[in-house]
Amino acid sequence: MTDQELTELIKKVSQENFGKPFIHQANFNSRLQTTGGRFHLRDRHIDINPKMYQIYGRDTLIGIIKHELCHYHLYNAGLPSQHRDREFKVLLKQVGGLRYAPSVKNVKHHKRVHVYECTKCGTIYRRVRKLDTKRYVCGKCRGKLKFVNDIELSS
Repeated sequence: MTDQELTELIKKVSQENFGKPFIHQANFNSRLQTTGGRFHLRDRHIDINPKMYQIYGRDTLIGIIKHELCHYHLYNAGLPSQHRDREFKVLLKQVGGLRYAPSVKNVKHHKRVHVYECTKCGTIYRRVRKLDTKRYVCGKCRGKLKFVNDIELSS
């Protein structure tokens, strides 16, 4: 799903569930780690965590969109729009939005590991970060290291 498709989906959800238009932009923001989405007060755009859509699917995405639209419409109406406010809780319950985003910490992540081998003694080194093979040498025999390949590990 692209940012444009996300914006169109949010416009559709806003009109169907709130009866009000969403006239700003929406983006996927992969830097969001622990939250499902974010409503920005300054320019009133909405960021959505792409992992929520990739891992949990469309239904969870729509629940998160409803949550962010509650912030959006309450703020535009000049009403209290924070999580602790009664108006927010009531509106969120009316539209059926998610109160909390599901956790992405328990989901298995794939980690890339770089594999190096000593040309002299054959010792294998696995590193998360890349090594400069011109600068670093084998810790056992001080032989030259060569890059072998990258492997994906699930943790």
